[in-house]
Amino acid sequence: MAKQIEGTKLAYMYIEGAANLSRHVKVVDALNVFPVPDGDTGTNMNLSITSGVKEVKQNIQSDSSKVAAAFAKGLLMGARGNSGVILSQLFRGFSKQVEGKAEISANDLAVAFERGVETAYKAVMKPVEGTILTVAKDAAKQAVKTAKKHDDVVFVMEETLKEAKASLKRTPDLLPVLKEVGVVDSGGQGLVYIYEGFLAVLKGEELSEASTTEELSMDNLVKIEHHNAQSHMATEDIEFGFCTEVMVRIQAEKTRKNPFVETEFREELNEIGDSLLVVSDDDLIKVHIHAEQPGEVLTKAQRYGELINIKIENMREQHTHLLDETKEAYGQGHNNTESTNKKKEKSEFGIVTVAMGDGIANLFKGLGAGVVIEGGQTMNPSTEDIVNAIEEVHAEKVIILPNNGNIIMAAEQAAEVVGEKAVVVPSKTVPQGLAALLSFNPTQGLDVNAGVMKDALSTVKSGQVTFAVRDTNIDGIDIKKDDFMGISEKKIVSSGPDILEVTNQLFKQMIDDESEIVTILQGEDASDEQTKTLVQFIEEEFSDVEVDVHLGNQPLYSYIISVE
Repeated sequence: MAKQIEGTKLAYMYIEGAANLSRHVKVVDALNVFPVPDGDTGTNMNLSITSGVKEVKQNIQSDSSKVAAAFAKGLLMGARGNSGVILSQLFRGFSKQVEGKAEISANDLAVAFERGVETAYKAVMKPVEGTILTVAKDAAKQAVKTAKKHDDVVFVMEETLKEAKASLKRTPDLLPVLKEVGVVDSGGQGLVYIYEGFLAVLKGEELSEASTTEELSMDNLVKIEHHNAQSHMATEDIEFGFCTEVMVRIQAEKTRKNPFVETEFREELNEIGDSLLVVSDDDLIKVHIHAEQPGEVLTKAQRYGELINIKIENMREQHTHLLDETKEAYGQGHNNTESTNKKKEKSEFGIVTVAMGDGIANLFKGLGAGVVIEGGQTMNPSTEDIVNAIEEVHAEKVIILPNNGNIIMAAEQAAEVVGEKAVVVPSKTVPQGLAALLSFNPTQGLDVNAGVMKDALSTVKSGQVTFAVRDTNIDGIDIKKDDFMGISEKKIVSSGPDILEVTNQLFKQMIDDESEIVTILQGEDASDEQTKTLVQFIEEEFSDVEVDVHLGNQPLYSYIISVE
């Protein structure tokens, strides 16, 4: 019988929970409802929780609240996709509930699970039952109910996991599409695997090799990659010479005299450096900045609490060493140009977008996107990836186009984290992203542009042609493994072994009397001859419609189609 969970035990619970999920990533991915090859719930949850575990491994200690805070921080910055963001919110709420508790009792554990559910539901605009949210909610309710009668943390975790599994089995009754396809919710299944890992540690079961601790280099909330960029500038052009990172443990006696306001603190630091990132919660403040006087940064930060995890690096010294390495690699003729030596001023607007395929990326760049993050379907960028892209675009006002419904929450989380004024235009497809970018007007303000670009999302219909990864029946259509599928606005409308026939049926569903332009983005596995035949079909069947073809080179999707 165990009545308390101390910090080290909690750390190993997180580590084994992540390891157990990692062992079952393919299972969770395979549960995605649509039989398309971009099932990525397991992948997103795994990458997100791995980021949390990295933080935990650098903060293993006896104080449970500090371990929980480290896990929540890592999850926040590593969150990918909706499932990853929801997972980060579950454990953000958990961390806030156990704040200040060196050990966690059975009741603490139960209430922390409940607080996590409340936090996650608030983060989702339109919560859907029959998902990971429902599984987490039902499990937390059972935990609270059990903890009122039992003070054994092992028994409470056993009952929590038991109810999580039962709730998972009920998800098809709450979400009809799950019942139609014959699967349980993928995110809920991922959470069950995590809870199984928690229980294994509490019961003292032997941990797998995958869950053992390992030495890791300091990798807190921010990863700033300087080195390649620095090889194209002169050492004397580095205006702010010290890469300064510090974490502040907030102390109430100090904040009573000097109340901490994140936006004001960020603005204050922005006056003495660049490459600034400030992240905070009720317990900790994390600062990354390039400054000329790092001591000034530490002095300002120390007004709010105790300084921990201080790291200061002389970037001029690093740069000199890097140039020496570059000369060895490229020879003495590797010269810097005057244009790259000059410090880049911030532009007024910067656009960050996400794309898969170099052809699509080039389309976005040609329309004015400053940074195109590689990813989208099977590899969603994390919150941190988007934060770094916002920093890279180097603009006073930033517009983010996710181009995938599963990336919107991570993008919104990134926009909240950064100091720049950033907004998310919630594009769910590449065609929507292109339509939004075409409506951008640099002479208008940020809010006006965001509104106009958002309105542009509804002016296009989006379609995709891909292949099935399993046999299924959905929306009354029988689908065989490896068949091609035509998808219009997330609805499968055609299926069969002939890509031309499937795509033509998709055109018939998408094109109507109001349609004027059809844009075809050719994927890496589609041939020019096939595309030529499809264009000919449109010209014959819909003579009034203009056809535009681009080589997108996107993986997984033979064609991405836009109809306006």
